[in-house]
Amino acid sequence: MNLFAINVLLAFVWCALSAAFTFNALITGYLIGFAALWITQPLYNAPKQYFVRMIRIVQLALFFVYDLLVSSIRVAWDVLTPQDLSNPKIIEMPLDVKSDLEILLVTNLISLTPGTLSLDVSPDRKTLYVHAMFGDDPEQVIADLKSGMEHMVRRVFEE
Repeated sequence: MNLFAINVLLAFVWCALSAAFTFNALITGYLIGFAALWITQPLYNAPKQYFVRMIRIVQLALFFVYDLLVSSIRVAWDVLTPQDLSNPKIIEMPLDVKSDLEILLVTNLISLTPGTLSLDVSPDRKTLYVHAMFGDDPEQVIADLKSGMEHMVRRVFEE
């Protein structure tokens, strides 16, 4: 049984012991199970990859929430003020991610962020076409997307 399944099982055991099958109890049980597995990992020679990947997934989620908040404020400011700051452009962003899952995650996270929309991936899967609402400096938009969203996704899937 892999560590994720054990962790989920521990979360359900926590819910059963606390007699509260709620989302908060499940998350609390998952976190307590994660801590217990982390502490006891020398006893069963657990691979550290699970723990590192889970921490990186949390970092990706927090980065996405921050990026979502900042871009939402920027788009709302542009919509609510009389001055139009937008300069829409379609940008070709070279992709460093390789697998289908990584490409899917990068494109969906970009599309979910206000002000950007993933349009298409080239047939050779090396270029992503992105519509940027604020495309004044296409090189800066590409650099922000590569150092932000794509970098965080690559960190989750690297060995």
